[in-house]
Amino acid sequence: MAELEALVAQEDPVRNFFRAVRPKNPNQTSVIAEIKRKSPSAGLIRPEYAEDSFKPEDIARQYHAAGASAISCLTDQRFFGGHLSFIRRIKDAVHLPVLRKDFIIDPWQLWESRAHGADAVLLIAEALKEGELVDLLILAQQLQLTTLLEVHDVDNLLKVRPHVGFPHRSYALLGINNRDLRTMKVDLGNTLRLADLVEEKAILVSESGIREPDDLIRLRGVGVRIVLVGEHLMRQEHPGQALKDLLGAPS
Repeated sequence: MAELEALVAQEDPVRNFFRAVRPKNPNQTSVIAEIKRKSPSAGLIRPEYAEDSFKPEDIARQYHAAGASAISCLTDQRFFGGHLSFIRRIKDAVHLPVLRKDFIIDPWQLWESRAHGADAVLLIAEALKEGELVDLLILAQQLQLTTLLEVHDVDNLLKVRPHVGFPHRSYALLGINNRDLRTMKVDLGNTLRLADLVEEKAILVSESGIREPDDLIRLRGVGVRIVLVGEHLMRQEHPGQALKDLLGAPS
């Protein structure tokens, strides 16, 4: 732990993930574009992502050029084919802030995330007891990491709602995952339903199942102007062009 703390002490200041993803006007949607090789349900997303041919920095450059506001990077090795080293490679390639997308269940992982250059981390309500969640939120803020606090169902939203923005409002985003992690079914309507239960819509992030410009319009209709999009983009031959198409930008 002492070695890890020493590494964190030598790190550059974090890039402000929270500020980067806040849209500048109500008709704009900010996209957190995800870099993801494979998943437990889908396997390898594209054949060219196998082994050493996978270059997260190249995809990050495409996303940056296409208008991404931030990058989400899968770092789980066993199930998603990621690696902690991807964060540094991405940050060396682009100036966007980077979210470590992994299953964070222990304070050690927050120190580890900061030591490897992450600017934000994912905390999944379904995977944490309430006390554990609060402790991780406090430590993340001390490490200056933005937290994306993710829920899927009403019960977990009600459980975490009092803690959103704790201990500092400018470090917390609330994600609604449209994928049910128990069945892997995806329903964009999940965000549309749960958004009504959140007073501060500006911190809401819709995750999964977002494929078309019309999806962004539907989400803005309920006040959601930040999205996290991964597998849809990564399935395309040119992820950057897919992001441009999603945002409705000219080719």
